[in-house]
Amino acid sequence: MVNQTLKRDGAEHLQVNTVRPTKKQRIFGDAPENDTEMPVDSEEEEEDMPMERAEESRASDLYLDTINRAILDFDFEKVCSVCLSNINIYGCLVCGKYFQGRGRKSYAYAHSIHDDHHVFINLETTKVYVLPDGYPVSDPSLEDISYVLAPSFTSSSIAHLSSNTHLLKPSYDLTNKPYLPGYVGLNNIKRNDHMNVIIHSLLHIPPLRDSLLLSHFRGKESELLKRFAGLAKKVWNPRLFKSQVSPHEFLQEVNRASGGKFRLEQQGDPAEFLGWLLNRLHKDLGGTKKKCSSTIFSTFQGELRLETQQVLVRPDVGENDKPRFDIDRDIKTSVSPFLFLAVDLPPPPLFQDAIEKNIIPQVGIHSVLSKYDGRTTQESAGHLRRYKCQRLPPYIILHYKRFTKNAFVEEKNPTIVNFPLRGLDFRADVDAPSTNETTLYDLIANVTHESVAGTTRDKENTVWKAHLRAAGGGGDNEKWFMIQDLIVEETRKEMIFLGETVLQIWERRTTISSPRPNGRMA
Repeated sequence: MVNQTLKRDGAEHLQVNTVRPTKKQRIFGDAPENDTEMPVDSEEEEEDMPMERAEESRASDLYLDTINRAILDFDFEKVCSVCLSNINIYGCLVCGKYFQGRGRKSYAYAHSIHDDHHVFINLETTKVYVLPDGYPVSDPSLEDISYVLAPSFTSSSIAHLSSNTHLLKPSYDLTNKPYLPGYVGLNNIKRNDHMNVIIHSLLHIPPLRDSLLLSHFRGKESELLKRFAGLAKKVWNPRLFKSQVSPHEFLQEVNRASGGKFRLEQQGDPAEFLGWLLNRLHKDLGGTKKKCSSTIFSTFQGELRLETQQVLVRPDVGENDKPRFDIDRDIKTSVSPFLFLAVDLPPPPLFQDAIEKNIIPQVGIHSVLSKYDGRTTQESAGHLRRYKCQRLPPYIILHYKRFTKNAFVEEKNPTIVNFPLRGLDFRADVDAPSTNETTLYDLIANVTHESVAGTTRDKENTVWKAHLRAAGGGGDNEKWFMIQDLIVEETRKEMIFLGETVLQIWERRTTISSPRPNGRMA
C-alpha cells in the first residue's frame, strides 16, 4: 500500500491512487511484479463514482486524453534522445520524444515525472505503458498508433495494389486530407532526392514490394533489410497520420552499410545507388550466384552474351600509307548476368546554326537499344565488342548514360529519348526468345534529371523526379504520378516524355499479344 507525492510548481500535491482492478490484473499478466494495489484515499470520490467505474477509468482512460497524435513521428531512428542508445526504447505519446527503459532509474521514468507525460509505447513490441506507475494499458483507441508504428499486411490486403481498384480507395490522414497509399511524398532531409527516386521506383515493383510487405523479420536478418521492409510498409500504409513518410531511418543505415559512400548531405548518382542497393539486398536476402536465388535476381537478373574481337594494326603498313586494321582475329564469347542495361546516348552536335540553336537533340529508343542487337560493334581499348541478350528478366532496368567525365569537368548529355509508354518490343535484342514469354514490355517507372544550363548532378539546384504508373495502368484510364520529394501530383502521360530520362524500369506483359503502336515521343 503506497502513496506517491509529485512536486508541481514548487508545491507538493498528493496523487490520488485507486485500487488496481482485478480484471485488469488478469489481462495484464506480464505486468511488473513490484506493481502493488493502491487504495482510494478520498471517500468523496467513492461516493461520487461507483468503485467499479473508478477502477475501469484508472486503468484504461487515465492520461490517454493527453496523447497528441499530430506530433507523433516514428520515421526517425529509434534511439534515446538523452543517451543515444538504441536498446529498449520507448516513445512518449505526449511529446513524441524517445527515451530508454521504463524502470525507476530510466530516462523515460524521469521524463514522466519532470514533464508530467505519462503514456509511453515500446517501439519494438508496440505495448503501451503508463509511467511512473509502470502498468500496461490495453485500449482499442491505441490500435491506430500501434499500426502506424508497425504496419502489417496480409495476402488479401495487398492483392489489389496493382489493380485499378486500388485507385478507387483513397485513404485519409489526421487532417482529413486524401492520399493514395504507395504514392506519398518522401522527405528530402538535405540532398537525398537522388535516393528517394530509387526508393519509390523499387517499392512499386510488385514482386519486390509484396515480399517486403509480407515480411516478418525476427531473426538474424541485416538491419538494412529490416529498415527497407519497414519503409515499404510505411509507404503503402493505408492508415498514416500524415500523408508523407521520412526515409531517415533507412538512409542512416545506408550511410553505415555503404561506409559513408551514400550520405544524406551529399548529392549523388541514382544509378550508382541503385546498383549498390540491389546487390546488397540480394546478399542480405541470402542470395548466391545461382539464378533466382533471391527476389532481386528472380525479378531483375537477365543474361547477356558478349563477343570480343581484338583489333591490330598490320605490320606491313608503310610510312606514308594509312593504317590498316586486322580484324581477322578469334572471337571470344562469354555469357554474364546483368541487373540493368547501360544505354549510350549519341553525342550532341558541337555546333548549331542560328535557327536551330535552341533545338534539343532527340533520338529514338530503338536506336540506342541497337547496342544489344548482336551486330552493332563498339570499339574500346583495341577491342571490338558486340552485345546480345540471352535471357530477358521480368523487369528490365535501363540506365541512360548522360554524364561523362573528362580531365576538367563533368558534362551532361541533354539528348531527349523518344519511347512508348506501352508495348516496347525487345525481340531484336534477344537470342531465340522463348515462345512462352512475350518480349513486349510496359513502362512502370521513369526517373528524370533536371538542372539549369551548365550544371550537373552535384549542384544545389539539381532536381530528381520519379514518374510512377498507378496500379495496373493501360487504356484511357491509365494514371501516372510525378513524385519529387514531398510533391505528389497526378501528371498527364504527355509530360513524361519531356524530361531527361536517366533510369527506366520496364515490366514484361503477362500474356503474349500483338505489338501496339508506339506512343508519343519522349
